[in-house]
Amino acid sequence: MEKEKLEFVKGKTQELLQSQTCCAEGKAAAKAWLEAIGTEQEAAETERYLNELKADIMPIDQLIGFAGSEAGIQYFGEAAAKGIVSHAEEIKANGARYCDCPACAAAEAILKKLEIL
Repeated sequence: MEKEKLEFVKGKTQELLQSQTCCAEGKAAAKAWLEAIGTEQEAAETERYLNELKADIMPIDQLIGFAGSEAGIQYFGEAAAKGIVSHAEEIKANGARYCDCPACAAAEAILKKLEIL
């Protein structure tokens, strides 16, 4: 990976790790990738990390569907679920394709930078 891209991805990975919205699997893949930089495992961990990011990033329609469902209301609470749906519909209307929580935003930035989104 080019130095500029590597530094960008490392920075966004740190943001991802600090995010409360990042799942345990995402954090584990991020940590493993950071630890593998410069080692023989770098290529394999990069592939694993990018696959995890692609699996974890939440498409906006999926977010709207979940937050608006009975399961979403139970998970978030009624008021929060309504707020999430409203916010997600607003950002979708402005062109968003993915959730904009800190974890998804970091994942989207990484995948776009590497042109694999």
